[in-house]
Amino acid sequence: MRGLMQYIADLRACRVRELEERRINKEMAHIRQKFKDGQLDGYQKKKYLSKIVFTYILGYQVDIGHMEAVNLVASNKYSEKQIGYLAITLLMHENSDIVRLVVNSIRKDLDEISELNNCLALHAIANIGGVEMAEALAGDVHRLLISPTSRSFVKKKAALTLLRLYRKHPEVIPAEEWALRIIAIMDDDNLGVALAVTSLVMTMAQDHPEAFASSYQKAVQRMHRIVVENDFTAEYVYYKVPIPWLQVKLLRLLQYYPSPDDPTLRKTIETVLDTIINNSQDSPKNVQHNNAQNAILFEAINLAIQLDTESALVSKAAVLLGRFILSRETNVRYLGLDTMAHLAACAESLEPIKMHQNTIILSLRDKDISVRRRGVDLLYSMCDVTNAKVIVSELLKYMQIADYALREEMVLKIAILTEKFATEYSWYVDTILQLISSAGDHVSEEVWYRVIQIVVNNEDVQEYAATKVLEHLKSSTCHENMIKVGGYILGEFGHLIANDPGASPIEQFHTLHSRSHLCSQSTRALLLSTYVKWLNLFPEIREQILYVLNRYRHVLDAELQQRACEYVALAEMPDDDLLQAVCDEMPPFAERSSLLLSRLHKKHTDTEDKRTWIIGGKDTNRGREQARLESLKKGKANGGAMPTGNAGSVIPAGHRSEAVTADSMRNGANDDADNVLAGLEGLDMSAPRPGLEDVGLLSEQPLIGDDSTPSTPSVTTPSTPLNTKPLTAGADKFFQRLCFAPEGVLYEDSQIQIGLKTEYHGHQ
Repeated sequence: MRGLMQYIADLRACRVRELEERRINKEMAHIRQKFKDGQLDGYQKKKYLSKIVFTYILGYQVDIGHMEAVNLVASNKYSEKQIGYLAITLLMHENSDIVRLVVNSIRKDLDEISELNNCLALHAIANIGGVEMAEALAGDVHRLLISPTSRSFVKKKAALTLLRLYRKHPEVIPAEEWALRIIAIMDDDNLGVALAVTSLVMTMAQDHPEAFASSYQKAVQRMHRIVVENDFTAEYVYYKVPIPWLQVKLLRLLQYYPSPDDPTLRKTIETVLDTIINNSQDSPKNVQHNNAQNAILFEAINLAIQLDTESALVSKAAVLLGRFILSRETNVRYLGLDTMAHLAACAESLEPIKMHQNTIILSLRDKDISVRRRGVDLLYSMCDVTNAKVIVSELLKYMQIADYALREEMVLKIAILTEKFATEYSWYVDTILQLISSAGDHVSEEVWYRVIQIVVNNEDVQEYAATKVLEHLKSSTCHENMIKVGGYILGEFGHLIANDPGASPIEQFHTLHSRSHLCSQSTRALLLSTYVKWLNLFPEIREQILYVLNRYRHVLDAELQQRACEYVALAEMPDDDLLQAVCDEMPPFAERSSLLLSRLHKKHTDTEDKRTWIIGGKDTNRGREQARLESLKKGKANGGAMPTGNAGSVIPAGHRSEAVTADSMRNGANDDADNVLAGLEGLDMSAPRPGLEDVGLLSEQPLIGDDSTPSTPSVTTPSTPLNTKPLTAGADKFFQRLCFAPEGVLYEDSQIQIGLKTEYHGHQ
């Protein structure tokens, strides 16, 4: 196509962008006129469409040529059909209306005898995708895959196309119905087909383990032929390692199923794993050989851990892992730490891992952030009562210099370890307050909610906590989260330290109030509740508190103004009976689980292959493994190897309580009734911070204990119900922006977005 070559040459000759744009606009106008005139033959359509595609590849928007591409797809000439498929693949997306016009042409090409046409159609389906295309053509793709007349390269492309459609729209693919026919192709003599089908089986088995259970034996037999019997062709040997990609896929597939009951099959697996581990002792010939060998070895170790952590294979593997985390190669250190975290998550004894504790701590200073992240995960997984103080101390030190991407996750892990392995309340309080003080904005609301819950429930720590939090409030720098904790704890238990030097009521008041001018509205609302608590506990500072409350009666914020008016009205009543009832001490929360683990697990949700384990100790993983085994026994397709727990119960926040100890500390009258509130009722149920609009996800699975909710706070009085459900997530954020910006979002959901724009002319 001389015209295309000349067009490309002209664009390359342009020295500035303006000349290039001028040439493109001229050419697009010429092509548009040609398309408008019609009567073009196939060659001309192909030439002009090639120019359009090249222009699109350069990054320019094109709005012509779509119908011509559809026509070329239906052409009988391969060269024209090829350009047509290339154009629709690049110019159309899965939601394009024009995609519907090519479905029949694609189906026709799938039905043809020509393998080239089959492959063009499969490429288009895989690249465009879309639910309509999946519904219409998935059956045809499956037919090509299982057809005995299909060539190997067509089967391979069909398997990968089906994999793409399943990952995109799993609900459209009847995986359970097709399971047996797909599994049968795993024995294909062509190892390329076997690799593609194994990838498909592995993905589907994660969601339908029982339907694909028969793939287990085929995977074991194929591994035995490759590793032990050396049954493979020379063309699939990669740097003296036979078919490393297929071996990795097969080993990973086996990890989604429990240890087999058949002793012969189990013996075969052990033989394969032992051979792989022994082969790894050979010194690598080059980098490629080393990479391929290590990829297989680490998957084999993961499978051995999954089968039996007490086996001789795992003991041998633990020694190897100790060497790997000392390796000079970053990739090997990373894989060693990750696999050792898997061992720590499943092993009954952590002693083999504790031998390398100092080395693991040193990994926190590694130059590669991925290695540092794996080091944090491993320290979290290997922590127990004996080494908790050392590990938490090291994590706190490292957090001061850690990357911002790691800090929020580290805060959750430190908080969980401190709560889980604390042997004395003083250490818990000191550590958590130090964490809140040093981590600042990276401390999520769940962390300080949990601190208050534990302090309220344990009388032995209340006085100590009040003393320590007052010390932190007196420091030169104090984060807002510390002010929230201080306001709540001093409001409840400040009277326990009122006689201590430096902790008199007036000193507590001045210390806390001096921090309020830089706080958000929600924190100030909490502090007002603290003040009215003190109004009841410390009559000697009544005058100072009433002065502050009266000032807040005239602020612009409706929530602060309403609180101040109500609290002043309580204080000015003839007797203090109602004030004492409302300000009664907070009752203990009902014993329940922490939401910190749920928040952490949500951070580890995978977007690709699902994990068979989660970061944490054996207690964390035991329940998940038991649920997985029960699912397989019952024949349920429960979403793969990582079943999730039931969502926590939701307690609507429809009625506003006047109890100062609880609901009066909420942020705003219209509190969001998200699931997380059920686990934290009685605390500061603020609207989600920026970045946490989807806070409802945080309580979808129960954690360390039962799923009961804390007890309702103290005495309440009748109140009017409020509409607690916002129109849209982040409504408060949108409203605040509109208060000072002339335009912004007013309402938003999955279907529509409504914006608001204001203009003023003169005095109007």
